[in-house]
Amino acid sequence: MINRVLNSQTKTITGAAIVLAVSAVLSGFLGLIRDRLLAATFGAGIETSIYFAAFRVPDLVYNILILGGILVTFLPLFSEYFSENKKEAWQMTNYVLNAFLILLVLVCLILFLLAPLFVKVITPGFAEKDKATVVALTRILFLSPIFFGIANIFSGILHYFNCFLAYSIAPLLYNIGIILGIIFLTPYFNIFGAGIGVVFGAFLYLFIQIPSAIHQGFEYKFLVNFKYPALKRIFFLMVPRACGVVANQINLIVITAIASTITIGSIAIFNFSNNLQGMAASVFGVSLATAVFPTFSKLLANGQKKEFAEKFSSLLRQTLFLIVPVSVLMLLLRAQIVRLVLGAGRFDWEDTRLTAASLGLFSLSIFASTLIPFIARAFFSLKDTKTPALVTIISVTVNAMLSFLFVRLLAFSNFFSEFLKFLLKVQNIKNISMIGLPLAFSIAAILQFILLLYFLQKRIGDFRVKEVSSSLKKILVASFLMAIFVYLSLQFASMLVNMQTFLGVFLQTTFASFVGFCVYILATNALGSSEVRNIKYLILRQLSGLH
Repeated sequence: MINRVLNSQTKTITGAAIVLAVSAVLSGFLGLIRDRLLAATFGAGIETSIYFAAFRVPDLVYNILILGGILVTFLPLFSEYFSENKKEAWQMTNYVLNAFLILLVLVCLILFLLAPLFVKVITPGFAEKDKATVVALTRILFLSPIFFGIANIFSGILHYFNCFLAYSIAPLLYNIGIILGIIFLTPYFNIFGAGIGVVFGAFLYLFIQIPSAIHQGFEYKFLVNFKYPALKRIFFLMVPRACGVVANQINLIVITAIASTITIGSIAIFNFSNNLQGMAASVFGVSLATAVFPTFSKLLANGQKKEFAEKFSSLLRQTLFLIVPVSVLMLLLRAQIVRLVLGAGRFDWEDTRLTAASLGLFSLSIFASTLIPFIARAFFSLKDTKTPALVTIISVTVNAMLSFLFVRLLAFSNFFSEFLKFLLKVQNIKNISMIGLPLAFSIAAILQFILLLYFLQKRIGDFRVKEVSSSLKKILVASFLMAIFVYLSLQFASMLVNMQTFLGVFLQTTFASFVGFCVYILATNALGSSEVRNIKYLILRQLSGLH
């Protein structure tokens, strides 16, 4: 029964999108539980900062070789081989799997030995004993890219056969592994317990996909030939994409290095708030980018540039319609969100206020972070991987420069620092330098979004900019009205519930969000927004399909 469910095929793109979206939401929810447990157990202290810092080098391996490499190059090749010769396709899979496994093991082994050198660069502000802990934890985490690398080859196989369920369950099991590590192992192994949980979660991520891959016809064979043609093609395909990924990872390393020199817990606060905004960006952005890529590719392959531009414009407007109010809600409800998700155990009130301030600054660029993957996919459909990589490098450079500047400016009293303190309600906190990091991040993300949109328009021509502008004006007006009612709802609810309890904060947040949602829908409808009409049509069509 379980095997039949895991091996079931998703027949339509809509069905696949629903499975992936549900998985993203559930994975995000488990991620919130994971972060709450981390915050409750260690607060925003040195242990949590060590935990996040230890991810930097293993994440570099994951993002370059897996996210920027095998994840985006294996599926097209497998599809090509399988359509021509099934036996050759499975043979190719084994060649790629074994070569990639050997490469990952060698890279991780070398970096395992060089970990002390990397940690000195990543955490210059840490005490020597804390650097030693980061080194030890980093070495444990080097097992996870190996599991993820193998798993993503199986993911490519499952995608080809439209078996999305096992693939969708994998990230849930990854977070469950970390949660189990925090609950059961940290009492005995301190922060290393969470690290062991990460490795266990990565193993589960791989394990759940193996039976489905075998069911589709995969049979492991130890075939090794580094001159195999498919390996050369994968290498040349992954290089341009990996450049952009490298730039992003260097960006995070620079941010971690700067944060380590500010105050204990700065790395933890940055990562906690980044994870919160990242959930919204991933649910909307990654799902959208994954769904539209095949459509974009087909339209351009058939020379239908006009239809491509129309589809791009429509999806851009629909995404803005959804993500702008989410950004506004996150800005207004930032303190409530942080209290609900992280406010437990050793995560104190000052940690809450700084994390809420960081989340508020991140919320300014959620729309950009959401749409960047979507626009990048449009470039990939045009077989252009260089432009997104170049824009990413520019954005990362700006982010690094602004991070240094803002952290310095916020280190002493001046108009800029006092204005931010007042705006974000952190007047009584002595050192607010770390909030310069999310501010720089947001400005750089918005710049990246604008540049990508500008260069895309140069490539495909007009994508109905006037319609996008008209829709955006209506969205902003409706969001402003929503913000007023959300603020009033927060004040009203605070008089009716006990704000010192989890339940009270939850009820206040739920009430204000519901009021905001209703006002936004009514306002956009009254303003004649085409996006709200489209959503109403889609809902009615889905409901009619149930009867």
